[in-house]
Amino acid sequence: MRILATSGGFLPTDLGPFQWRRGPLIEHAIHLAGDPERPRLCYLGTAHGDSLNGIVGFYRAFAGSDVRASHLELFTLPNVPDIRAHLLAQDVIWVGGGSVANLLAVWRTHGVDDVLRECWEAGVVLGGVSAGSIYWYVGGPTDSYGRDLQPSPPGLGLLPYGNGVHYDSEGQRRPLLHRLVGDKALPTAHATDDGVGIVYDGTEISEVVADRPAVAAYVVEGQGDGSVVETRLEPRLLPDAQPG
Repeated sequence: MRILATSGGFLPTDLGPFQWRRGPLIEHAIHLAGDPERPRLCYLGTAHGDSLNGIVGFYRAFAGSDVRASHLELFTLPNVPDIRAHLLAQDVIWVGGGSVANLLAVWRTHGVDDVLRECWEAGVVLGGVSAGSIYWYVGGPTDSYGRDLQPSPPGLGLLPYGNGVHYDSEGQRRPLLHRLVGDKALPTAHATDDGVGIVYDGTEISEVVADRPAVAAYVVEGQGDGSVVETRLEPRLLPDAQPG
């Protein structure tokens, strides 16, 4: 049972918006699935409203490759006849960023949350970026409600921790996560700088990886008096990582 929770994934190219390429974190998700000869990888763009641009960017990233790419679309109706069967047939499920609050509401309406738990238990590698990271945890800071960050609704909770994303690039993220952990609104939390992913075997961290240098993951633990201790976890730099 593996999860790759990240603040990264697909990378931009110089060809224009939504001209994505499959970055080292995406490659690592496929590696975690055992490097199958023709991996099945499904993209869930619900958090971004099933944006057509995002879906097109996803397929462009795998054009001409051996990856059997697919996507699950829920707006305005599901694009596959059997959501459960489709997701359980994947090697990797990758969840894109956007609004974690909206993602949670839509997935619960369609029962996707229960199916994803079943996929995790069946050995499908689950991964995602930003909202697609927070979802696997108890919850974390989100911009779903506006420019001022607030606590997210409860996530799926496969990982019994809080989660902080974009830890080095969005100034409100770290102080709000510290406050939520210090106030016991969240349990011990795990956070990622941009380009960093945390790999879990079951619910335990097995590795921290990165697609660029000089970034890290963090464990934020409450001390009982409202204070917190933050511990930096140095990642392993993945092959084909971006230069510093």
